[in-house]
Amino acid sequence: MKNYPITEQQAKDMFEAHSAYIYGIALMMTKQRVLADDITQETFLRAFAKYHLYDPSRPLRPWLYRIAVNTSRNLLRRKTWIQLLAGVPIEGKEQSAESFALHSENQLELWQAVSHLSAKLREVITLHYYAGLSLPETAEVLSIPLGTCKSRLHAALRKLRECGELDPGVLMMKEGLK
Repeated sequence: MKNYPITEQQAKDMFEAHSAYIYGIALMMTKQRVLADDITQETFLRAFAKYHLYDPSRPLRPWLYRIAVNTSRNLLRRKTWIQLLAGVPIEGKEQSAESFALHSENQLELWQAVSHLSAKLREVITLHYYAGLSLPETAEVLSIPLGTCKSRLHAALRKLRECGELDPGVLMMKEGLK
């Protein structure tokens, strides 16, 4: 790979090992498959270009998630400005991201409830439960204090529990939420 501080084999291994999770995070954050594809591609291009900044003594996955979250935020911010400057957007209905990402009815119900959370709460839920990061890792990826991360997770779980259309058993199935 020319002009990248990473070998082609390292890049291939990194992509194969982590692309599905990066895509899933981007999909949950944007709710659009096309944007998730773009974010996944951009995340890996940035990771390859900045590989010399990666500390090999630390886990790779949180570093990649951090890049993915920042890329998602930047893309969503740009998209918001473009919509504000261009007027009312005309968006076609694409195939449901939920049906693409989640297959069972219970998971779909849970995904729909999570997708109605604010972006900050959805980020914590996505990184902690979907990506499997610990709370300290989630806080580090989002560049927020651990206490803030815990309070956002608590608020998100409370909102999910209060969701009238969500069956209580569905919430309990995701990693034993209490």
